[in-house]
Parts: sequence; C-alpha cells; structure tokens
Amino acid sequence: MSTGQAGHAARSTVRPNSEMDRRVPLRTFLHTTDGVTIDSVYDPGAVVYDGSPPSSVDPVFVIAHGFTGGVDRPHVRRVAEAFARYGAVVTFSFRGHGASGGRSTVGDREVLDLAAAVEWARGLGHARVVTVGFSMGGSVVLRHAALYGPRHEARTDAVVSVSSPARWYYRGTAPMRRVHWLVTRPEGRLVSRYGFRTRIHHRDWDPVPLSPVEAVPRIAPRPLLVVHGDQDGYFPVDHPRMLAEAAGDHGELWLEPGMGHAEHAADDELLRRIGRWAAAQAG
Repeated sequence: MSTGQAGHAARSTVRPNSEMDRRVPLRTFLHTTDGVTIDSVYDPGAVVYDGSPPSSVDPVFVIAHGFTGGVDRPHVRRVAEAFARYGAVVTFSFRGHGASGGRSTVGDREVLDLAAAVEWARGLGHARVVTVGFSMGGSVVLRHAALYGPRHEARTDAVVSVSSPARWYYRGTAPMRRVHWLVTRPEGRLVSRYGFRTRIHHRDWDPVPLSPVEAVPRIAPRPLLVVHGDQDGYFPVDHPRMLAEAAGDHGELWLEPGMGHAEHAADDELLRRIGRWAAAQAG
C-alpha cells in the first residue's frame, strides 16, 4: 500500500459554500482521489446558537478518529461536541470503517481521507482549519500536514496529535500485539470486520509510508501540539517525547498524568484545553 496521489485532494459529492449552508448540520459522502467514499458530517458549532452568524474566520476542527472508531461512535461524538464550543466540526469515518467504503490501510492511505475532509471544510467557507487526530488518526494528521503544504487547498493551519505512535511496527505492549494480530492474520481481520465494523486490507505496506517522527519536522512553521497520557497502555512515553524532539520549537508536548489512550481517555477538561489551544493557534 502507498498513499499514491497524496499531494492531491479530493472532491466531495456536496460542496455548499454559502453562509446559510454553514448554519445547518450536513452529512454526505466525500470521494477521495483514489475513489473511496468517506462518510462525513459537518456540525456548524456553537457559533450558530448564540445568534451570531458564522464567519470564515471561525475555525473548523477536522477530527481523525482512532482505529476501529467511526463518525457515529459515542466517543467520537463526545469529542465533536466538546470542540463545537470553539468552532465548527467535521467528523468522518476512515476508509474501511463504518459506512465508508474501501478497506483500512491502518494509517497509510488514510491521509487521502483526511485531505478530502479538510478540503470539504474549506469548501464550506472556513479559512482556518485545525486537524485533531487520536491514535491511528494522530499519526494520520502528522503525515497529512507534512504532505499537504501551505499552498494546498487541503492544508491545515494547526495540528493536534493525541496518543500517536512515533514509529511503525511497534509491538512492545500487549494491546499493540493484539492490534497486530487483528491486522496481519486472516482470523484477526475477520474479528475486526464482524466485531468492530472495521474492514482491513490484507496487503502489506509497499512502500512503507513516512513515519510520524519523520513527518513532524516537515510540519513547521505550523503549530503542533502533541498530547499523550503517561498511563497509555499502547504507546509508552518515549513515543511522544520522540515526536516533541523532532518538532523542535514549533511543537508543544502535553504529557497528561493518569491519562490512558486516545479518545476514551481524553476527559472533558482536556478536550476543553485542546479546543482553546487550537482556536488560538489557528489564527
């Protein structure tokens, strides 16, 4: 697997861009450049409920969920509701997840899915985009920002990566060994398909995509926030520290005491802090 046309964004089946369109929730299927349909939802956020008209300067948060997640999963909806206090929100299901088409490549071609969602958000009239990813999605937002430069329509203005691995093929924890069994074994892929509604591609990566830690230096000068729990059962704290070191001065690391892994472990207070940071940095 490879990202193929990773420098090109997709066109959605619906591209509304008026002030009225930004006042109402929308749901549609986007089309990626490699022909995969992506189930996507737009929430205009709190700005439309206080009597103020939506503005192009209001940020839009594009949320990249973790492996086996999806746009309708309760933990993804909770994250979306938290960020809706600070701007509009786009959520979507990665390929192979939920109602989206295709099969999961576990972080490789998923950059095309995120690019389609970001371009849709800009097509709705938002000039400021923040990408926020969790676990697998955390690695995707890093690679996406590295691959889509500041002149691209699918670019992001700020990046938040939560519970991301720094390097590929990590098997140092029991949860990650279980993930590798799901991904690499036929019986594991069956469990994933029928137990988690996640369809996984059977082919190995070829070529191996840019790793998260290799992607991070290419994000500058856009601001980057790396968030990780010190009790993460999937990726120990050397992963976020590697990412922060690679980011240099343009990155910030929040190592959260007592926090576990990804969306399920991100409490409301942490989501509020991330929302405030992102809204300030995306200006």
